[in-house]
Amino acid sequence: MQVCLLSPKCLIPTEEIDPDRMAEVQAQILCAGCWIVPITAEKDVLCVMDGHHRLAIAHRLQLPLMSVILPDYTAVRVESWRPDETITPAGILAMARSGRKFPCKTTRHIFDQGLPNCNLPLESLHLLAPTERAAGYVKGARL
Repeated sequence: MQVCLLSPKCLIPTEEIDPDRMAEVQAQILCAGCWIVPITAEKDVLCVMDGHHRLAIAHRLQLPLMSVILPDYTAVRVESWRPDETITPAGILAMARSGRKFPCKTTRHIFDQGLPNCNLPLESLHLLAPTERAAGYVKGARL
């Protein structure tokens, strides 16, 4: 899977975040000085599959771009972390369309292929301007 750079503003979160976990992840990112783990978002709708805390951190750090992987639901299995919930791709896409969010740690996305890491210095993400490709994803996103 290929890593691309997109504006965090393009991505649609579908889960709430845990503020304590967000602080922990932010501390790790700032300590490393690099963005290491890309966010995974569905390629057409751009709803977040994995990385809600990282997306919130990108907004907090005002990053104009961040690393993103864009699979679709044919390459990803979906489960719930909660035993009483049934989660489906259609349900996640419906949540994205509604603007509402699942509670934290509801959806679990299982990727058949290993996901790549990246080592993008935070300073370089601040210096980069959104590209035509990033703008194209925003215009082409479908809900």
